[in-house]
Amino acid sequence: MNQSLQFKQTSHLDPELSKPAVGSLNADKLMGRWLNTNKETRGVAEILITENDGQFMVAVFGVGPEGLIAWPPTPAKAFANLEEEAGQRTVAFAVTFDFDFMTAETYLRVNKGVLVIVLFNTFRDGSGRSNYVTREFFYRQE
Repeated sequence: MNQSLQFKQTSHLDPELSKPAVGSLNADKLMGRWLNTNKETRGVAEILITENDGQFMVAVFGVGPEGLIAWPPTPAKAFANLEEEAGQRTVAFAVTFDFDFMTAETYLRVNKGVLVIVLFNTFRDGSGRSNYVTREFFYRQE
């Protein structure tokens, strides 16, 4: 199947992308500790998002047989989220967690007060396991 992709010049971009509100990223709605809405999850139980001198960090706590498993805190790349949440433009994050046996490309954003994460997990250990994608939902711990 052949597809033709049209290259767009900057002048063809949606004008929303050049508005000052998009240029100043508001990550307040993402900061803090988030808990999975599914208490029976077998994936990610908690997420902690912090910021220090403009660098966003994401720490993930996965479910393990004997309790939570802390993933290494990892820098996040911030993106302007063109959808508004409560009248404000917010931020979405992309984070790649790199383990010896796999990578977990992780995308996070707030939608209607809920943190939505999507993880694309790719195995690199030659085990023959299938790569997979998951989506989970989190609420902010008060």
